[in-house]
Amino acid sequence: MKVTLDAPLAARTTLGLGGPARRLVRAEIVAHLHDALALAAAASERVLVIGGGSNLVIRDGGWDGLVIEMALPGVHIVREGSHAIVTAGAGVVWDDLVAETVAARLAGLECLSGIPGLVGATPMQNVGAYGQEVADTITHVRVLDRQTGRLETLSPEACGFAYRTSVFKGSERWIVVEVQFRLAVSELGQPLRYPELARSLGVADGARVPLRVIRDRVIELRRGKGMVVDPQDPASCSAGSFFTNPIVDAATLAAVEARLPAGIAMPRFPAAGGMIKLSAGWLIERAGFTKGYGRGRAGISTKHALALVNRGGATTRELLELANEIQNGVRDRLGVELVPEPVIVGVD
Repeated sequence: MKVTLDAPLAARTTLGLGGPARRLVRAEIVAHLHDALALAAAASERVLVIGGGSNLVIRDGGWDGLVIEMALPGVHIVREGSHAIVTAGAGVVWDDLVAETVAARLAGLECLSGIPGLVGATPMQNVGAYGQEVADTITHVRVLDRQTGRLETLSPEACGFAYRTSVFKGSERWIVVEVQFRLAVSELGQPLRYPELARSLGVADGARVPLRVIRDRVIELRRGKGMVVDPQDPASCSAGSFFTNPIVDAATLAAVEARLPAGIAMPRFPAAGGMIKLSAGWLIERAGFTKGYGRGRAGISTKHALALVNRGGATTRELLELANEIQNGVRDRLGVELVPEPVIVGVD
């Protein structure tokens, strides 16, 4: 196991921001995790586990401890009649896995095409897009329990999946090492559950469309919003959606609507437990923060109001100041609290 001192972290994030780590190791086998944790414990260092850096904001002072960069490989597919069990190591590139399942005519991940990052990060925030989320198909998550030092297998119920969260998010207890999915054997994708995607394909909600067609269209839609990492596209130099879509009750919805001018229709979507999901991007623009907004080197993407971008040479402080400005503006003007989606770590 190689240890790198004063390791740059900015290049390991899609935002391209953040200071260095005191020490960094790359975990290519589970034994590297045990060794790295022992190393950190001996030095009384905090540990940060990173993957593709697509949902990570590192402060300018970097990480004053040990960083473990996940690189556990391997994809294994076992067909069982009308379904297949797909097991992937935490270090597998997520979109590579989606592409492999689509090519193998396995349905269930196709709407999650084009999402950056690694497999191990997907259960942490219950990654979702275009009507699918990983909780729909995960059968178990294999983790290293840092409290006991043992490998454990957690069921979906034990993972505590909810909208863009799980028991893993914000916890230092578990390190995801493997994720297993149960996918349907089919050349057609799962019934479409996202109106924008269905409209773009010219079909009705609930229709079934060939997997390859869905994957190509999802990537096209994401690219149009700057949500596919592309070194040639400055609008993609982001951490994806910077805020989650707020989930509110009926009373909060009514209070927000009372602040809007007459005749303005606010997008809303049903959520679990009788709650209502609002569009964070719509709220941001309604509060006056339009696409391209920003002063200096950090700004809102010109393609998507939910993405905050590094326009070149920005600092993390500048980006977080912009995020705070947006949060305050939406709260003051519309009465809604926006919650950041990326993990924010490090020291100033």
